[in-house]
Amino acid sequence: MSREVRPLRKSFGRGYSRTRHYLSSPSAILIRVKRVERLDTTTTSDGTELTLYRHDGAYSIRVDGVERMSTRRHHSEDTLAERVCSPIQNTANARVLIGGLGLGFTLKAALNSLGPDARVELLRDDVANVLKKSRGVFDGIMLDVDNGAESLTMSGNAQLYRYVGIKLAVTALRPGGRIAYWSANENVQFEQSLRDAALSVEVLRIRAHTTSGPWHTLFFARAD
Repeated sequence: MSREVRPLRKSFGRGYSRTRHYLSSPSAILIRVKRVERLDTTTTSDGTELTLYRHDGAYSIRVDGVERMSTRRHHSEDTLAERVCSPIQNTANARVLIGGLGLGFTLKAALNSLGPDARVELLRDDVANVLKKSRGVFDGIMLDVDNGAESLTMSGNAQLYRYVGIKLAVTALRPGGRIAYWSANENVQFEQSLRDAALSVEVLRIRAHTTSGPWHTLFFARAD
């Protein structure tokens, strides 16, 4: 917005004066809108469309047109990894599994928690297949493959949140290992499913950003 500012001097006698400023009517209004760029899109095996966008230096992923993750808000993903990985940072040959990569913030937080010697192996596979082939392998498992047990964006992920999927994850743990699930919403039924699998459960409500944004739910479970 462009406005002209003109001084107005008013005398008060004996050599004193005061300067006032006033704004004239705007001569021009400039509006700059930063465009939203659609960078890439793909369609999953069940027909779900995933699209990557960029806007004002931030990236986001939309699922069937609805924003599901953003580089501006990842506090809950950071916390998911920190709570699983920090307790095992001094464990010899510790191994963790992250199901779902997203924008990479869970992985980044896991590496920061595990220390500079941590290494990454990227597997392009259904995480359920990885769990089936990994009996007693992991000290920690973090599953952030969807919005949770209820708000699924891909129907194929439902099995991970059912009793059979929970038991599959449990068999992939080493003794004392922990499973963590990220969810967009609270879910008492899913919490009970974890308990039905003979797991002790801790539920944490946490915001998407450190000071703002929607509330997410983290489920932490381990065998007694």
